[in-house]
Amino acid sequence: MSKTDAQAHAARALWNLLHAWWQMMPKEKRTLADADAAIRQARRDIDFLAVLPAQAAQAVLKTYFQAWRNCWEGRADAPNFKGRFRTVMSVDIPQGRDLNITRVHRRWGMVNIPKVGRVRFRWTKDLPVGKRADAENRITGARLIKDALGWHIAFRVQTLEVKPGPHQGPDVGIDVGVTVPIALSDGETYEHGAWLTGKEKARLLHLEQRAARRKQHRRPGEPTSRRLHRTYDRIAGLRAKAKRRALDWQHKTTTVIARTYGTVVVEALTITNMVKSARATVEESGNNVAQKSGLNRSISGEAWGRTVTMLTYKTTRFGGTLHKVPAPNTSRRCSACGFTTPGSRESQAVFVCKNTGCGWSGNADHNAARNVLHLYRVGLALIPAAGRAVVRRAERVKPAAAR
Repeated sequence: MSKTDAQAHAARALWNLLHAWWQMMPKEKRTLADADAAIRQARRDIDFLAVLPAQAAQAVLKTYFQAWRNCWEGRADAPNFKGRFRTVMSVDIPQGRDLNITRVHRRWGMVNIPKVGRVRFRWTKDLPVGKRADAENRITGARLIKDALGWHIAFRVQTLEVKPGPHQGPDVGIDVGVTVPIALSDGETYEHGAWLTGKEKARLLHLEQRAARRKQHRRPGEPTSRRLHRTYDRIAGLRAKAKRRALDWQHKTTTVIARTYGTVVVEALTITNMVKSARATVEESGNNVAQKSGLNRSISGEAWGRTVTMLTYKTTRFGGTLHKVPAPNTSRRCSACGFTTPGSRESQAVFVCKNTGCGWSGNADHNAARNVLHLYRVGLALIPAAGRAVVRRAERVKPAAAR
């Protein structure tokens, strides 16, 4: 895959050259035609850019201009230079006719990568190829992406789908947590085990200790040795394997929920504020810094935001809706009597209402999920999040280099 690596590095270099050209040009010269002429000239003058197919270079150009449009419309920050080690390596194949996909057998297929050749890939989903392809159901392109486990290919498929009718399933509230990842208002829970086995955890710890020892012997300013790079690659491979298993669990769980329930209600959590560090400053001393760090890692590992994103488009696909409600006091309020009494949540899993005359007891996560659903039913939904609606950022001054 050295040819694919070279194409990915050329695409990143072309993005950086295009960004430098954008910053140097006057505003009236920043047009798509001028940028196209500039990258054509760069491909003639710089030899290593020629390994990137012309169609892939055009895709880089279109992506760069789209990044500026997203910035001007308040959906993202201004584009910047892409670093060698901080950027995901990827190559776009915008034309589906260049792929020439064939299925070898049940598990493997073959695809043609421009300037690379025929490459075998794992067949994980049915694709519209051969007699199954037509004008309304066809492959329009693909994208090569590299992570710690190697190169992957994602196909873009254009298909005609019937608009789903309204989902007739029941309403459900969802409470997300660390100990119980997903708890529903009807008493159902979805849990998972550790993403790595015992042997894999021991291997990861051994590699991290080895990397720490080798890093100690490196002098300041000295380049990283190949041995340390190999250790880092093995660590990244184990972590990527854990992430892949987490994604698989999230996809399967959110699909079951979207198929079962017509209206899904979640909390509008500000996760970035929840994972802020408790580290001490000069003015204020930190409290329970180590415990807060462990909690932050657990929250980040559950990826609540990714779960909500999956539920957003999957509920729409099945004809349902997703809504968000305010998060404060959903874990402290009694879902039976409606009062918030101090000390009612006795532990992580036990909720006992301290209100005189109530005394309801039950699972704390299910109680919070019932409160989430109650807020929706009384009309306190904040954001009807069905579909792929984009919440724009607040209006701000555009960067000086924007136009």
